[in-house]
Amino acid sequence: MSFQYKNVYWLWATALVIMLDQIAKQLVVRNIGWYEVVPLLPHLNLTYMKNTGAAFSMMSNASPVLFVLLGVGVSIAILLWLRRHPRDQHMVAVALSLIMGGALGNVIDRVTRGYVVDFVDFYVGSWHFAAFNVADSAITCGAVLLVLDTVLDMFRSRKSAKASG
Repeated sequence: MSFQYKNVYWLWATALVIMLDQIAKQLVVRNIGWYEVVPLLPHLNLTYMKNTGAAFSMMSNASPVLFVLLGVGVSIAILLWLRRHPRDQHMVAVALSLIMGGALGNVIDRVTRGYVVDFVDFYVGSWHFAAFNVADSAITCGAVLLVLDTVLDMFRSRKSAKASG
């Protein structure tokens, strides 16, 4: 079976996420000391942190190879899914492209640095949300778009069922 270019035009979103993620991380690494706090806005700092774990620093004792394999595996699965996905379902294609860009952005960090650079530090009072980066934000936005598409699909199905019956 030959590779078809159906839906791979959405990969521009993947490339954009990777590029923005890596540029932001380079700026942080070059200009901010480890754990240095740079106030940006009320309740928002830039803080250079090294994350050896998964999202929210979970599983920080796990092998980095596990996270690299997971990120690459997810990306391959998404690429295959995009190949077979109906062209008219744009929201899902964009969502999957964002998730793949985020996964690969963090894989690049793990392979080149041995950890993921996190730097967005959102806080309220003394409570701080887990630090994150552009790649993490893309993964989250992609997941939200998938949920939104599922909900909208349920409403479309109900509306279609009522109209036909």
